[in-house]
Amino acid sequence: MLNNPAPENPKPPQSDNQEGSFILFRNKVRSGEVLSSSMEALLHRTNFTGHISVQVQNGRVLKSGYEEGYFRQRPGR
Repeated sequence: MLNNPAPENPKPPQSDNQEGSFILFRNKVRSGEVLSSSMEALLHRTNFTGHISVQVQNGRVLKSGYEEGYFRQRPGR
């Protein structure tokens, strides 16, 4: 029988899952997939150009908002 020494710093099984989730999160942010399709449709219909902010702590949204004055005026108004 061989005694295999235990790895020096074994990762808990959760760690791999958390790392994978974070990599997926980072890739979605980089590719602009952070908005739901319904929100994206609303932004397009209102011709919104500006800043939308979301503050998150421990995986929960603390607050969100947008900077006013970024709606383009429609021609003829």
